[in-house]
Amino acid sequence: MDAPTVTTTDADTGTDRPERDLLLQRTLFSGPRRWVNDDLYSRITRGVVRRTRTELHLEPGAIVDTNTYFGRFEASYWQRWTVVTELTVRVSVETVGQVDVLVRASDIGSHVRTVEVVHHHGDGMAVLHVPVDAFTDGGAMWLEVHAVDAPATVSEVEWSTTTTRPARRAAVAICTFNRADDCAATVDSLASDPLVADLIDDLYVTDQGTDLVETRDPFRHAAEEFGDRLHYLRQPNLGGAGGFSRGLYEATAPDGPGPVDVLLMDDDVRVEPETVLRLFAFAAVTREPMLVGAQMLYLFNPDYLLVSAERTQLDELRGGLDADEFALRDESVVAGRQERRIDAEYNAWWSCLVPGEAVERVGLPMPYFFQWDDIEYGLRCRQAGMPTCTLQGAAVWHADFYWKDGDDFGQFFSLRNSLTTAAVRQGIDPKDMAKNLARSVLRAVAAMQYGLAATRLRGIEAFLDGPDGTHGVGDGGQAALAAIRAERARYPETAKLGVEALPAGVGVQRKVGIPREDREDQVLAKRLLVQKLGRQRRGVVAIPYEDAAWWHVSLFDEVYVTDASQTGVHHRKVDPARATELQKRLVALLSRFVREAPAAQERWRAAQAELTARENWARLYGL
Repeated sequence: MDAPTVTTTDADTGTDRPERDLLLQRTLFSGPRRWVNDDLYSRITRGVVRRTRTELHLEPGAIVDTNTYFGRFEASYWQRWTVVTELTVRVSVETVGQVDVLVRASDIGSHVRTVEVVHHHGDGMAVLHVPVDAFTDGGAMWLEVHAVDAPATVSEVEWSTTTTRPARRAAVAICTFNRADDCAATVDSLASDPLVADLIDDLYVTDQGTDLVETRDPFRHAAEEFGDRLHYLRQPNLGGAGGFSRGLYEATAPDGPGPVDVLLMDDDVRVEPETVLRLFAFAAVTREPMLVGAQMLYLFNPDYLLVSAERTQLDELRGGLDADEFALRDESVVAGRQERRIDAEYNAWWSCLVPGEAVERVGLPMPYFFQWDDIEYGLRCRQAGMPTCTLQGAAVWHADFYWKDGDDFGQFFSLRNSLTTAAVRQGIDPKDMAKNLARSVLRAVAAMQYGLAATRLRGIEAFLDGPDGTHGVGDGGQAALAAIRAERARYPETAKLGVEALPAGVGVQRKVGIPREDREDQVLAKRLLVQKLGRQRRGVVAIPYEDAAWWHVSLFDEVYVTDASQTGVHHRKVDPARATELQKRLVALLSRFVREAPAAQERWRAAQAELTARENWARLYGL
């Protein structure tokens, strides 16, 4: 006999709607790949236990808990941002004896309490009802399982709630440029979990490259699983901004079938499919539409978290900062857990869910091509009343930023786009900003990174020229990319050489004597003067990447600096003529910046609505 339908008056609309169960998360006991540490999911605290992805096999007397990164229910975030006030936890148990199942909880101070206990006998489903009501500042819940007097198998652990909210469409948008193998693996990972694959209504893969994802077997396999829900799109290379915006553009078409959440995801992440489920579930019950982001765990060091949540400091053009002084950063989340709730200012687009209402309210992203598109969009949404939550316990693995060299074409886009973001979202003080820009360029000159200095100068010029300038955003960044790459090729130190380029017998110089922060400007002036007078240390040296601070490299007249990727080196050599030319350009440009920055700021602000409109993106896509 069918269970009766329960109806409840919806607080948002005042109308009666049927209640439905909503799965918020599963408890899994090991990772999706062998290289993932199972202790990110469950902990064996006593006895003999065998863990698989979906099952625990416990010998008598064994105890397991899930007070782990992926094993916890991050109650503080759910209480702060969603309408969820109570959970039902279901645990499938197979045993001839007794299994005790406890829901344990923590607070901001890591004090542990027991919320609910079930003493379960025999085979069946242990069901626990727990409130989400005392976690405002921090804390989480997790399971503790005791096999009291007989072997036991625990499986099918689900945390759910009831809601009267109608279901929303779930879309995933991935963009790629000549990372066919990585992208195909990411798409196939989404298909590998049947529950998650079934959750996704539309999967948009925007391929902007020449090495096509559709040629890879894992992608073909995923295409069979998703069928007509997989949309493979080809377009010119418009960078990450153009690729992600295409997914948002398609998913939020005005004639679409109802509300939609769009999960933006990098092509080169290693996916924990459970993260996808948790992000969509969280977004389905937020009090108001908001962005919901996943955290980043390091691919090469998969127990470590990049940062708990991020913020900006726009007057210094800095992003990626800790949102809270107590936030975990570059720390093992096996050894430590984040009890304090950390509220984000924005979430990077390695994995970030954008509700369709955001596109309706503030438009599509800026056509930045590369860098700061995610930051600007997060700030824009926040200022329009749609904040961002970086959800603990939801993460993907992404290549460590430590392995990416900062001296590349991206520095042009980073500087132009960060200046634009600061201008549009907060406002610029021309004189104060000119001082920051001077430091940025002069440190590159002192470190013999003349191509980097020139790249940053072009970024400043592009901001001043406005959205319609030579290096503007009118074509989505393609002309700017070509021009910057061509200019950088004229600076030999930008080229990565093989390790064999290191001269035989070259000595390694490690950095010592880190200058005080309040004396860095004086140190910079001294280094530049020493170089001008030709009094730096003579002879070729090698400097490891981690020691390549500008104030250390600038002590020498010729260096080989290891590339961040550890696959080669860069040869830098003092060039007085280059240094003089760049410094003269800088002086003239900063004088222009102080005069013209206010007008440039207003041009960018006036153009934003047009730049982020569907019509502009359709033009860039050639639609």
